[in-house]
Amino acid sequence: VGETGTGKTTLAKLVHELSPRRDGKLLTVACGALPPELVESELFGHVKGAFTSADSTKAGKFEVAKGGTLLLDEIDVLRPAQQAKLLRIIETGEYEPVGSNDTRISQARLIAASNVDLKHLVAHNEFRADLYYRLNVLEFRIPALRERPHDIVPMTLDFVEEFCSAHRISIRRVHPEFLACLKQYDWPGNVRELKNHIRRAVLFSRTDELTPSDLPPGLLEKIRERQAALAASAPPPIPGTTRLVDTVARTEREVILRTLRETNNNRTAAAKALGLSRVGLY
Repeated sequence: VGETGTGKTTLAKLVHELSPRRDGKLLTVACGALPPELVESELFGHVKGAFTSADSTKAGKFEVAKGGTLLLDEIDVLRPAQQAKLLRIIETGEYEPVGSNDTRISQARLIAASNVDLKHLVAHNEFRADLYYRLNVLEFRIPALRERPHDIVPMTLDFVEEFCSAHRISIRRVHPEFLACLKQYDWPGNVRELKNHIRRAVLFSRTDELTPSDLPPGLLEKIRERQAALAASAPPPIPGTTRLVDTVARTEREVILRTLRETNNNRTAAAKALGLSRVGLY
């Protein structure tokens, strides 16, 4: 459960890849992107002539997944009749393709993802309670990116390396001001929005260093507005006190310099010793 763009599909992929089913398929059904009348055909398949456009027999995702994993994204949009059929397949493994009386057995592991709290929908009779409790064996709530700002920098550095490799672009340094700007934004689109902006910054960079000027003007304007609002609401500093951020920065600098000395300024070795990527160390 989590807002759009928080990484629900990524987590489902991780669950699949770390499980004994990793050699099987991982299939995704975007329930919210399908017309309601085609959801059952997509899940369970159909036989030729089952409906007007059924020109041939088609296997559904439950059949194709076999012993792998099936991710149902935006499961909250399913209609009551579709929820009932899904409940049956979870309880017994049995289902029939649309237009067929041939009962089949699914061996797939099911992962469901939702942008909204299903428990809230159950309370308002918008989602079957019995299906909710069947699904709710293990629940993972993924916080919005604005609730975990400490993730922004490591994610950014990973994305920079990923896009540099994918597009054969050399970025040797990420300016601290670039990272500071990213931490000042609320990221309503969550990780997906952050990733898209980092991809754009890498593609449009004119040097081997990412700076705030590589961010789109619209984003920079929103960041400046937020900075101004925070500055206006912040209490004045108490004379003689030291900010925690300044202490952390000094400590980081001392640790990095000491590690560089110990590795004879070998940046690759220093990055490895510090648990950082080369870009992160720069």
